[in-house]
Amino acid sequence: MADPRVRVQLCGRVCVEIGDERRESLLPGPQGRRLFAYLTLHRLGALSRRDLVNAIWGEDPPAAPEAALGALLSRLRRALAPIPVGAARLSLPDDAWVDLEAAREAAHRAESAMVRGDPGRAWSAAQITLFTARRGFLPGDDLPWIADVRRELDALYLRALEAYAGASLRVGGTELATAERSARELVARAPFSESGYRS
Repeated sequence: MADPRVRVQLCGRVCVEIGDERRESLLPGPQGRRLFAYLTLHRLGALSRRDLVNAIWGEDPPAAPEAALGALLSRLRRALAPIPVGAARLSLPDDAWVDLEAAREAAHRAESAMVRGDPGRAWSAAQITLFTARRGFLPGDDLPWIADVRRELDALYLRALEAYAGASLRVGGTELATAERSARELVARAPFSESGYRS
């Protein structure tokens, strides 16, 4: 049987779609969302249960962290079935769509399109990254790995904004106002970078 289509939104409100069914309401609360996000982003690496405990509770784990983690994993398995959730691993299908990963790829596509002199493609690809990065990541949570993801999102946003400003300028016409707004925002966010001033 073919794997179900899986779409995951981690930026802004966490959303999970498996087949045609939304599952985010079944995730076990804020800790379950944290666990799901961490497993999704690190699904290709080797994780330990200690990694998961740190990702969920940081320096303030519960009195019995193994039991608490086991309960969360069990609830996550039920929420995501038939997607396999192991002791420290989430196995999404190879073609699963994850918004943060799509934003990374889109930023690269936008920059590549600018190098190739294709502002139209750069303009549309940059928007994908901008829309995703604007939503933020796990708002209200404050753990070191979450701060790392937020820093990456900020960097992706700046890269996309630079491509968007440059592409809008090259497209010209009605997009000149967009180029100016984007360049001003780029200067405000990264005042020591030359790219905003060039745009």
